[in-house]
Amino acid sequence: MWILSIVLLLIFSGSAWLGSRRSFHLDQLTPPLVLNSLLSVLVFFTFLIIANSFGYFPQSVAAPFMMGLYIAIGGFFFGYAFRLYQHRSSSGLILYQNRSFWVDHAPNLLAVAIIIFGLYRTSILTDLSVTGIRITSGLSLVGFGLFTWTLKPVPEFRKEGVLILDRRIPWPDVVSWHWQSETILVIEFLAGHNKDDQRIKQFTTSIPEMERKEIETVLKSKMEEFADERRKRMFEQDEA
Repeated sequence: MWILSIVLLLIFSGSAWLGSRRSFHLDQLTPPLVLNSLLSVLVFFTFLIIANSFGYFPQSVAAPFMMGLYIAIGGFFFGYAFRLYQHRSSSGLILYQNRSFWVDHAPNLLAVAIIIFGLYRTSILTDLSVTGIRITSGLSLVGFGLFTWTLKPVPEFRKEGVLILDRRIPWPDVVSWHWQSETILVIEFLAGHNKDDQRIKQFTTSIPEMERKEIETVLKSKMEEFADERRKRMFEQDEA
């Protein structure tokens, strides 16, 4: 049992490390990639069910396998949540955010519900027997709940940069901004982090009309504050 515990701890640590890395962003998930991934997972588990029915995947193997899978998922989301927390901690105070019930409270309520259900699933706080499957599956839900808590659905314009989902855009990387309509703001930014990858991407966000002047003040101030660093980045892009 202790060998299995050590293996699970190593899996959790490795997946948490992967989740904390900045090599992946949510905006890289395209519809074909998501559909193909879901199809691959479905085929994989169908294969396992068939193997189990023929006795090639017995319960003695299936239980540790599922525990490893659950703990890997949980570790990944724990690491991802820590990464998002680091983004916010290092980005300074919020200068502007489009606030509403659906932005500030609804996601947090959903996250709390997932975390509570995850704790219930572990059976630690109930009279049900505590098993490895229940512990690992509960931890995976808790990890996903923490990830949901730290992921914000709208951009946060902070002192050191803009946070959009899981991507942090430093102010020197913000190339330009303009209004697509009365309430739709477009932000263009450098997506690469080195001279060889200086792609310019953009995102759009909805701004209430009554808060238009507020966000304009923030953007004009930050564009001017980091103008020299921005010109340096753009100069490096031209040289590359």
